[in-house]
Amino acid sequence: MTTNDIHPADERDTTEGRVYTVTGGDWDEILDDAIHDERIVINLGPQHPSTHGVLRLVLELEGETVTQARSVVGYLHTGIEKNCEYRTWTQGVTFVTRMDYLAPLSNEAAYCLAIEKLLGIEAPRRAQVARVMLLELNRISSHLVALATGGMELGSLTAMTAGFREREEVLHLLEHLTGLRMNHAFIRPGGLAQDLPADYHQKVTDFIKVMDSRLPDYDKLLTGQPIWRNRLVGVGYLPVDACLALGVTGPILRSAGLAWDLRKTEPYLGYEEYDFEVPTSNAADSFARYLLRVEEIHQSLKIVAQCLKKLEPGPVMVADQKIAWPAKLSIGADGMGNSLEHVRKIMGQSMESLIHHFKLVTEGFKVPAGQVYVPVESPRGELGYHLVSDGGTRPMRVHVREPSFINLQSMPAMSEGGMVADVIAAVASIDPVMGGCDR
Repeated sequence: MTTNDIHPADERDTTEGRVYTVTGGDWDEILDDAIHDERIVINLGPQHPSTHGVLRLVLELEGETVTQARSVVGYLHTGIEKNCEYRTWTQGVTFVTRMDYLAPLSNEAAYCLAIEKLLGIEAPRRAQVARVMLLELNRISSHLVALATGGMELGSLTAMTAGFREREEVLHLLEHLTGLRMNHAFIRPGGLAQDLPADYHQKVTDFIKVMDSRLPDYDKLLTGQPIWRNRLVGVGYLPVDACLALGVTGPILRSAGLAWDLRKTEPYLGYEEYDFEVPTSNAADSFARYLLRVEEIHQSLKIVAQCLKKLEPGPVMVADQKIAWPAKLSIGADGMGNSLEHVRKIMGQSMESLIHHFKLVTEGFKVPAGQVYVPVESPRGELGYHLVSDGGTRPMRVHVREPSFINLQSMPAMSEGGMVADVIAAVASIDPVMGGCDR
């Protein structure tokens, strides 16, 4: 057998077409070998620096042109929805916050709002305003990651380092306000786990100043940059009728011209009191989505500044001691657990308090039988929680309308007919978080 008789790549026929296992050799020779089929099927991901997470794309190519694209999900499956059915209502917060790990507070807020709707209660005013402030800070953080990772995937490493630098500013602030950088479990059924720290006003004000000074740099670095524009303008086109047909929401839908934002259209947590704009575009491409995310960061900063003016002294948890868990929580001298005063009371002075605390923590509170669906506007679109209660201390069913999962349906429509390199730009403009998609 001569050297010329040996194919540079093994091949096998699969349901997706002929697949070549490339172990070396010259790429041009492999394409020549495949020319009899006039197409080649490749896997992009799930371990790939440009698929925006643990996402597998099956692409059918003719040369550099994508003729068919399919997304394959499930590589980050955690079973969070099912796990919630085996925990108390309050313990569920620590699960749902880990779905979309770039917008943990959006998950906490939607989940707790659904529980509160079933209970027929409303969080105190201070808790509601603080929730809005935290949600908008979280939106800024998430959009910064979208800009940073999108820049990295398209070769702009300066955009990545700048985006993650600003995100660190947000995470430092969230850590100061809630105790954790991510997966906070700070929003609880009935309010917040504890009050904001005493110096929250100064810390948030300083953060707003820093962001106002740095955000114009993104326009200087990217918006007018010819390579950035050439990679994004006209790429990933998805008009408004396609968005509606696929159920796509968030910046993708707004980039197609429809000003659909649940904070305006179906307000929750008192969003109707805040003065902010919902930016839109008619370009319906990846560049429009980039511009919208930058503008949404500006609008979120505007809302955060209004929250500081609206935050007035008051409770951050409902008064009903049958729901307010954990009771009288404050950080002890060791930085953990309940305050010494509360421990002294339940351990040494009141047996009834100890029994109540023990039952509330171990068994949880009962939620009236029924079902609700409560959506919020997460950084990626409509994030909705469908909760079913049978009257017990645990959810009977938890199901989430997760925007990353829904929005990923738009990937083939955005990518087919374009070039392989444009698939990367389109997926980055969708900004899926696979932890939420695969929950």
